[in-house]
Amino acid sequence: MLRRLLVFIPLLIFFVMGIFLWRGLQLDPSELPSALIDKPMPSFSLSSVYDENTRLSEQQLKGKPALLNVWATWCPTCKQEHEQLNRIAREEGVTIYGINYKDDRAKAQDWLTRYEDPYVLNIYDDKGTLGLDLGVYGAPETYILDKDGIIRYRHVGEVNEKVWVKLRGLMQELEESGS
Repeated sequence: MLRRLLVFIPLLIFFVMGIFLWRGLQLDPSELPSALIDKPMPSFSLSSVYDENTRLSEQQLKGKPALLNVWATWCPTCKQEHEQLNRIAREEGVTIYGINYKDDRAKAQDWLTRYEDPYVLNIYDDKGTLGLDLGVYGAPETYILDKDGIIRYRHVGEVNEKVWVKLRGLMQELEESGS
């Protein structure tokens, strides 16, 4: 009797794991949870990509809803999304702040000259300290900030046209609510 029961245990384990894995396939990997949603931008004082003597802080990211994009020259997906970010900034007038993540300053400056610069401000995070405070998994990641510098949304991965439609809707909600 016990032997017959032991035969069904692997089948039961397989069934439970199958349900668990099937559930995982339903999740969107670009929507990773963040402990910082509805919290202010972490405090920081880092230099600009363009000038190591110019200090930037979280205070400069306030005033109106904006995108905060984590990017790097070593990131192939960042290059894919860069044209879309330029279009968003140029054609739709969206404020975009950049965080150049664990990169070389000269390469970042060259990149922005070659591919255009959609960023109002570009923070140089060569050691990844701000990225660590934000919980960045890797580039690219994009956050929506409200006018008070509160993080309202996080997107992991490329901002393409489909993603932009969603982000634009979230930003419009912020503007309509006065946040």
